[in-house]
Parts: sequence; structure tokens; C-alpha cells
Amino acid sequence: MAVKLNEVPAVEHLSGGNLACAGCPETLAFRHVLKALGDNTIVINATGCLAVVMQMAVPKVPHFHVLLENAPAVISGIDGALETLGRREGVNLLVVAGDGGTADIGFSSLSSAVERGQDFIYVCFDNECYMNTGGQRSGTTPHGARTSTTPVGRVTKGEDRAPALRKDMVEILAAHRIPYVASTSVAYPLDLMERVQKAAQVRGPSYIHCHSPCPTGWGMKAEETITAARLAVETGSVVMYEIENGVRRVTRKVPRRKPVDAYLAMQSRFKHVTKDPEALAAMQTQVDLGYEELMARMSP
Repeated sequence: MAVKLNEVPAVEHLSGGNLACAGCPETLAFRHVLKALGDNTIVINATGCLAVVMQMAVPKVPHFHVLLENAPAVISGIDGALETLGRREGVNLLVVAGDGGTADIGFSSLSSAVERGQDFIYVCFDNECYMNTGGQRSGTTPHGARTSTTPVGRVTKGEDRAPALRKDMVEILAAHRIPYVASTSVAYPLDLMERVQKAAQVRGPSYIHCHSPCPTGWGMKAEETITAARLAVETGSVVMYEIENGVRRVTRKVPRRKPVDAYLAMQSRFKHVTKDPEALAAMQTQVDLGYEELMARMSP
């Protein structure tokens, strides 16, 4: 059932004040994730930006900061311990991590925990880079993006993914044949809450990938976080959909996609692309191919 604005709980599960950059999408999204799950939640936070933020904005629920690579292993231990003690029923076990801790360094631990059928919700806040450690490229960094490890120069022109696409964590987790997987965005908090509530009803592992534009790392104004996130969806660069027991469904349809240059132009990491008509056309082609490929997989 869709979450309505007047149904959003007024209670806050994050204490006031934090160390986040202005416009930080992870803080905004995490706030709504906790609203969707409520008090009876245990949070495991992999090292990353959110771990730094929560040194002050401490969740008012049990919360543990662990290493970048082992958050799913830790939640597995908690899942097993609560089951043994007969206290597992009704407790939401939540892992939150960035794309580095999800698609790269923590992937083995995540895949193993999912394959074992551990009962937990995993939310990845994807800002497409290792923002906490200087902006290095990650497995979800898009083609053409300038990062500290994929600079723009005479030879290198940012992240080179041609002709491949970036790592698709939603489809990778769906390939594990788990009950629920979803793609959402910080720009649509009610949709995010609905996906989280659906995941909480699942017995077994569930995965939610939340697109989270980073003003600091992407070179945008702090107040443009949500605008950029919406444009990502409106251009087809990000598709909001869910896979429930193998059935794929788009959760936010875009009848007429906008050109990708409107989205890229907001970000200084793509300045070299928007100035090069050939590179921009190639980027549009890549987005189109990725979008059409994904749409072809949707259930009838």
C-alpha cells in the first residue's frame, strides 16, 4: 500500500544536529528509513559518510558502526543470536551502507549473507563514489564521471565504462533469487518508505538501492540535491522499480524522458562531457540503451 504524506510518523529517530555536508542525501534518506521501520529496529552501519554523520546524529535505536567490509556478517550474527534467544520476532534488522561498502568492499559479505537466507533489510545509499575518503571511483560510478582516481586529462576522460555499464546492484541481488529487491531515490521519500515497509514484511533478506546525489562530490549547489535526484529519474539515468518474488514492476513511470544533458549539466564532474557534443551524444546513447534493456526485463 502506498505511503501517504499524512501517514508519515512525526516521531524522529535521529537526534538533532549532525556532521553531514549541507544537502547530504544520506541523512535525508536515512531519516525516512527509520520513520518507516520504527522503534523496534537494530541498525548496523558500515563505515562511510553516514557513520561520520551519526557520531552526532545518533539514532534513538540500537546502532553499531562496523567495518566497511563486514556489516552483513555482523547482522547475520545478530539475526542468529536473536533467533536462538527466542527474541527474533518483530525486530527489524537493518544494514545501511554506501556504494563502496555495498558494490565493492562489502560485496562478498553481502552476497554470502543473502545466499544463506539471513533475515535482514539492506539499504544502499548510492552516491556513485567513495565520498568519505576523497571521491575515488566505485563500482557504481557512471561512465564519464571525473573522480579523484579517474581524472580528466589529455588521455583519460573520466570513468571509462564504454561499452559496458556500471555495476547493477539491483539486478545482481535479484539474481540471488531473494524475495524483495527495489530501486528508489532520495527525491521520492514516500516511495522510499513504501519500499522499506515492504522489505520489512519479508521473511528473509531484502535489498533496497537508494540513489543519493552528493553535492560535495558531484560539484553541485547544496540546495540542488533533490532536483538532481529527480532529474536522474526523469532522464532514465535511474529507474525506480521493484522485483517482488521475481515479478518486476516500475514504481514511478516516466512517460517522456528528458535529455540527459539537463541532468549532467548540474554536475561539475561531467563538465568535460557537456562541452563535447560527441561525448554527450555517446552518454545519451548509453543511458538510452540501459533504460531500454531494463524496460525489456519488466514483467507483462
